[in-house]
Amino acid sequence: MRIFDFDPQGLEEKLKSTKKRESVLSLGRLIVFIALLGFGVLSLSDSVIWLIPTLGFGILFIYLIQKFNHIQDQQKIYQALGLLADRKAQRSQRKLKELDAGLEFTDKNHPFSGDLDLFGEHSLFQLVNHTFSPGGKSKLAQLMKEDLNPDASKNRSFAVKTLSEKSDFLRAMEASGLAFSEDIPLNDTWKKWLGAEEKRSKINQILSFLGPLGGLVLLGATVWGNLPQGYLGLWVILGTISLSRVFGPLKQAADALPVSSVLKSFGVRAHCIEQEVFRNSLLEEEKRKLFGGETSISQQLNQLDRLALWVQNRMNLLYLPINLLLWTDFLLYDRLQSWKSKAGPSLSSLPEHLADWEVWVSLGAFELEMEGKGKIAWSDDSFLDAEEISHPLILPTKAVANSLRFDSDQRLVILTGANMSGKTTFMRTLGINWVLAKMGLSPFAESLSLGDFQLYTSMRNTDNLGESVSSFYAELFRIKKLIDRLDSGEKVLFLLDEILKGTNTQDRISGSQALVDQILQTHGFGIISTHDIELSELAKSKTGVKNYSFHSEIQDQEIKFDYLLKSGACPSFNAHKLMELMGIRFKPST
Repeated sequence: MRIFDFDPQGLEEKLKSTKKRESVLSLGRLIVFIALLGFGVLSLSDSVIWLIPTLGFGILFIYLIQKFNHIQDQQKIYQALGLLADRKAQRSQRKLKELDAGLEFTDKNHPFSGDLDLFGEHSLFQLVNHTFSPGGKSKLAQLMKEDLNPDASKNRSFAVKTLSEKSDFLRAMEASGLAFSEDIPLNDTWKKWLGAEEKRSKINQILSFLGPLGGLVLLGATVWGNLPQGYLGLWVILGTISLSRVFGPLKQAADALPVSSVLKSFGVRAHCIEQEVFRNSLLEEEKRKLFGGETSISQQLNQLDRLALWVQNRMNLLYLPINLLLWTDFLLYDRLQSWKSKAGPSLSSLPEHLADWEVWVSLGAFELEMEGKGKIAWSDDSFLDAEEISHPLILPTKAVANSLRFDSDQRLVILTGANMSGKTTFMRTLGINWVLAKMGLSPFAESLSLGDFQLYTSMRNTDNLGESVSSFYAELFRIKKLIDRLDSGEKVLFLLDEILKGTNTQDRISGSQALVDQILQTHGFGIISTHDIELSELAKSKTGVKNYSFHSEIQDQEIKFDYLLKSGACPSFNAHKLMELMGIRFKPST
């Protein structure tokens, strides 16, 4: 397999150089082709001696085509490397608008993904995603949405740390995928074709030998001997009839085989994985899934790429006369059957395995780009302890870090605070860092200690006219799901924002108090944010309930926020002042 240059240094100069070489090779290829045609005509009209330069120029022409194609592929690699650099800068600056938002994975009924900005505009998916195929993209989204398994997360974090130290490998994997992969996903036809058994016919094997031999003998006898041309015509007619034996199977193979760029993407990435040494058992296990038996997967793909070129271009006007004369379809079909019997079983699941590697590359690249330094600890007490934790979607220079610990004495936090002071953002900060840790990534915190528990949120509850569901009913429905999980004995971290906001103050306060009593009888723990300061009184009578708050100050007709979490209930609110600033005029009190 040809080796590509994945070094991002001096990309602009490298691109200029490859374009210049491409032009030179294009011109050289044209000159050689004209010479090839000229010597070919001379060998037929003048003397057989001209076949020697004809053969030489034919070989040179094929070499120049291969060289030209390699230069074009390298150019695609350089362009992909430039794209990677642009995307890295966008993620670093948190300018994520142009990146894939993964909107197809949004799910308002999911336990937490809809409330934590995992998908959509300015989302965690845009920050983490380095995939390029539909399969890889789907697997990454699945990992983001799945439940927590502490052992799997712990093992995954070790593997991710190993990958984050292999910047060259990560760059080569992503660039080769972007450079060669098509947007057209592989269908099941490829897998079915590889798995279908085909018996090798002795007759086809004999014809694959007799066809070229007979065609060359008759051609030589016709051109340089006295054999009438009619015999050559009869041979072509006989070939047309005989070739019908393999026309159907080759047509089926042509339809099933991926396009050349996809095979190239598979081959380059498989080669990168084969050549890399991973000092991690989980990654080595993933690598073994690509083992292709006696021949490496990358070599098998290289062989298939060459065969597929002929199979998918059999109707080419240059190939047709050669095929009718030499019956090359039999030789092609025999080679394809031979390859399939050896490589088919190991390659049928290759796209899925490479999609898994797209996820690994995404995780490793995220850890490398974000310079993950947050320490993660897994505990047995099933609680959460966050030190200096911040939100990954906010620029690090602007993000304000806070700390909070849950334990048996502090199980339920009543979070009060002024509007826009940071209550919801803080809850999302805890939730999204839980997702990062679950995926095996470093949290945006000095340290994060997690136990074996799941996450459930209720923040963005909206009405649905089509389903005749009000926002209040939607919130109650989510709370009911939380209660059912807690009543079943499940350990759940819950994040409930502005609880029961769709009803009147009296019902909201009484309902919230009843829910707190109910939660305290379970294994659940978490945060309930509210504007009802009355709920802060629960900390005086309920064991395990604590008050925290975010504050604001009014200075020179402007509201100032420090976004720092403080112990105790909020002493003042700012809704009145906010309404004044928005133009609502209140009558002076008398």
